[in-house]
Amino acid sequence: MAFFLQKWKCSWSLLATVASVVALISVAHLFLFPLAPSLEYFSTGQGQKTYTPINASIRGVDHDGKNLQPSLDLDHRFPADSHKSVVYRGAPWKAEIGRWFSGCDSIAAEVSIIEKIGGKDCKNDCSGQGICNHELGQCRCFHGFSGEGCSERLHLDCNYPSSPEQPYGPWVVSICPASCDTSRAMCFCGEGTKYPHRPVAEACGFQMNLPKRPGDPKLIDWTKADLDNIFTTNGSKPGWCNVDPTEAYALKMQYKEECDCKYDCLLGRFCEIPVLCTCVNQCSGHGHCRGGFCQCHRGWYGTDCSIPSVLSSVREWPRWLRPAHVELPDDMHLSGSLVNLDAVVKKKRPLIYVYDLPPEFNSLLLEGRHFKFECVNRIYDDRNATYWTEQLYGAQAHGGLRSSLTLEFYKTAYDHIVEQYPFWNRSSGRDHIWFFSWDEGACYAPKEIWDSMMLVHWGNTNSKHNHSTTAYWADNWDSVSSDRRGNHPCFDPSKDLVLPAWKRPDVVSLSSKLWSRPREQRKTLFYFNGNLGPAYEGGRPETTYSMGIRQKVAEEFGSSPNKEGKLGKQHAEDVIVTPLRSENYHESLASSVFCGVMPGDGWSGRFEDSILQGCIPVLIQDGIFLPFENMLNYESFAVRIREDEIPNLIKILRGMNETEIEFKLENVRKIWQRFLYRDSILLEAERQKTAFGHVEDWAVQLLQLSEDDVFATLIQVLHYKLHNDPWRQQLAHLKKDFGLAQECLIRTK
Repeated sequence: MAFFLQKWKCSWSLLATVASVVALISVAHLFLFPLAPSLEYFSTGQGQKTYTPINASIRGVDHDGKNLQPSLDLDHRFPADSHKSVVYRGAPWKAEIGRWFSGCDSIAAEVSIIEKIGGKDCKNDCSGQGICNHELGQCRCFHGFSGEGCSERLHLDCNYPSSPEQPYGPWVVSICPASCDTSRAMCFCGEGTKYPHRPVAEACGFQMNLPKRPGDPKLIDWTKADLDNIFTTNGSKPGWCNVDPTEAYALKMQYKEECDCKYDCLLGRFCEIPVLCTCVNQCSGHGHCRGGFCQCHRGWYGTDCSIPSVLSSVREWPRWLRPAHVELPDDMHLSGSLVNLDAVVKKKRPLIYVYDLPPEFNSLLLEGRHFKFECVNRIYDDRNATYWTEQLYGAQAHGGLRSSLTLEFYKTAYDHIVEQYPFWNRSSGRDHIWFFSWDEGACYAPKEIWDSMMLVHWGNTNSKHNHSTTAYWADNWDSVSSDRRGNHPCFDPSKDLVLPAWKRPDVVSLSSKLWSRPREQRKTLFYFNGNLGPAYEGGRPETTYSMGIRQKVAEEFGSSPNKEGKLGKQHAEDVIVTPLRSENYHESLASSVFCGVMPGDGWSGRFEDSILQGCIPVLIQDGIFLPFENMLNYESFAVRIREDEIPNLIKILRGMNETEIEFKLENVRKIWQRFLYRDSILLEAERQKTAFGHVEDWAVQLLQLSEDDVFATLIQVLHYKLHNDPWRQQLAHLKKDFGLAQECLIRTK
C-alpha cells in the first residue's frame, strides 16, 4: 500500500486529523518487508495493548510462526447476522473484514526487525540554528535560516512591495506598519515602545472606517497605518504598544479593540502571559518547543524529536526500541567517526515508516502561523494546561488557488522522497500512504502519487458528482491541468480510506453518556443544524454550496423561517432543520433518532457529530463514501437516502419499524468509539499528568473507554490490506510466510 501521510501532528489525534489554513506533512511508507529505521509507537487496542512502530522503515526477518493457532473456524467463531454484519467487540463489520480482524490480527506473531540508529553527521552541527537528521546527514533549519549547515540568514519581509496607492503593499496575513521580525515575517511593536515584543497583528496597525449603516462591520483601510493610536502614550486614546495591562484591566487606560494576542506562546488580552508553544507531540520529552519547531536535545532528531541517534543514551531509548540487541561494527573504535548502528527488536506488523520531511512541510508552517488557533487542535492556557480548540482541519495551503498550490506542495514532497530514499520505486508507490484532509480530499493529488493509498475525509468516487463540488473558488480544482493531475477520481474505495474528522473531547457529552441515550428519550425524529444556503439570513450565498443538498432539504422540511418568512413545505413538529445555532448542539443530537449528514464545501463533521451522540446518521450525498464505509457495514447502523429521494426523506424514516430503529441505535452504541481519537488525546493527558501530577477532567472520561478508536481501526485496516491486497499477489518476491493461518489470507479472485 502506498502512503504519503500528510499529518497534522500537533497532537497524535491528527493522524488523521485530519485540512486547514496550514499544511503539516509527514510521509509514511507501509512495508511487507520494511527496509529502514522507525520512530513512534502506538497501541492497537486488541484486548491487551500491543504496540506498532510509526515513522518506521524496517528490515523484516522470516519466522516460524510456532505460537500461532493451527487453524481458525471463522464461520463458527464469528457468524454473520441477518443484516450481514459481524459483531466484533461490539462493532458491526463487513463479514470478511470483521472476521479477519476478530480472528487474525490478534494472533499475528512478532518478527525480528532491524532498526537503523542514525549516525551521520551534519555540516557544522547545523550552526546551532537547526536539527541534524542523522539518518540522511542533512540539517533541518529553524525559521529564518537556510543552507547546508543552516549558516545562511534569510530575510522574510512582512509586506509585499509597496506602491503609491498601497504604501504597505497589498494585503497579506503578515502585513505590518510597525516592526517586522524578518526571521518569521511577523509584526511587533518594536524598540522604543514599552512592550516591544507585543504583536501588532493584521488589523491592529491600520485605521478602521466606521460603517455606513448601523449594524454593519467596520472596514479596515490597509493603506493607512494607525500609528498615532497604537504608539500613543496618552491614556485617553485607544493605544496598544504602551498600554499597561494592569491599568487597562482596571479600566484606567484605553486600548484598541481590534488588536489581539494572535501569535502562539503568548496569552492574555495584551500578550503579557508567556505560555507553552504548540509543537508536534510537544517534542516527545526530548526537546524544547520554540514556537512550533522542536529544538531537539543532543542525540535526538525528527519533527517531534522522537528519533534517537547513536549520540543518544540507550537508557532513554523509547519503548519501541526496548528490548533491543545492538550490533556494533568491529572497526567502530578505529574510524573515529559516527556510523549507523543496527538494533534488532521484536515487532508485530503492520510496520510503518514515516518520512522525516524537511521542515518546510511541517515545523516551519507551525512556527510561522499567524494565529495561534489555526491548524492545531490544542494550545495552552495560563497554567500551561491543555486547551482543546474547535479546529476541524489538519492541513491546508495558503491563499491563492489553493488546489493548484496544494498539488505542487505534494509534488515537491514526492520529488524529495524519490531523490532521497530507495523505497518508492520498489512498488511504484503502492505501499505508500498520503493524507489529504482538504474539503475535497485527494481530488487534486498529483498524478505521480495516485497509485498510493489516500487517507481522506471526503470519499467522492466521482460517479455522480464528477467535478469540483466546492463553492469556494480557491479550492476549485476543475481548472487544474490533466498534465499535472492526471485523470483520477477523488477517491478509489478499492485502495483508499476515509478517516473520521477530529472532534474536540467534550467532557459534558462523555460524562452524560449522550451516545447511550435510549430510544424513548429521543423525541425528535430528524435533526439538522447548520448553514442552509442563500435562502436564509447569514447563509452561504453560493447556490452550489453543499451541491444544493442542504438547500433542498431545507426547502422541504425547514423548521425556521427563511428570508421570505416561509417554513419548509413539509415542516413537522418532530423534524428540525434549522440554520439557527443550537444552544446545546450535542444535547439536541442526543435527543434525536436520526441526524442529517450532508456535505458543505466537501466533507463536514456532521457524521461524527451524529455517531458520537448516539444518533443514527442519515447520509444524503450520492456516490460519496463516509468514514470507514468501505470497511464497515453501514446498513447496520446508518441510513442512506438518494438525493432524488429528498422529498420522501421523512416518509422513508417514518416507515422504518421500531425493531430496525432499535437495531441501528444499538449498533451506533457499539461502534461510536471507532470515530473518536481517544488514544491520541490520552497521549496529551500523559504529558499533562507529568506536568501537574493529576489527570484532567477530559482525560478522566476518556480513560473509562476501552473499545478500539480511530487509530486502532486504521491499524487494523492496514493489517488486513497488508495480507490481502490483490496487487501484492502479483509480486513474487513478496510471497513470504507472515505467520498467519491460511484462513486469514483472503484471496480475491
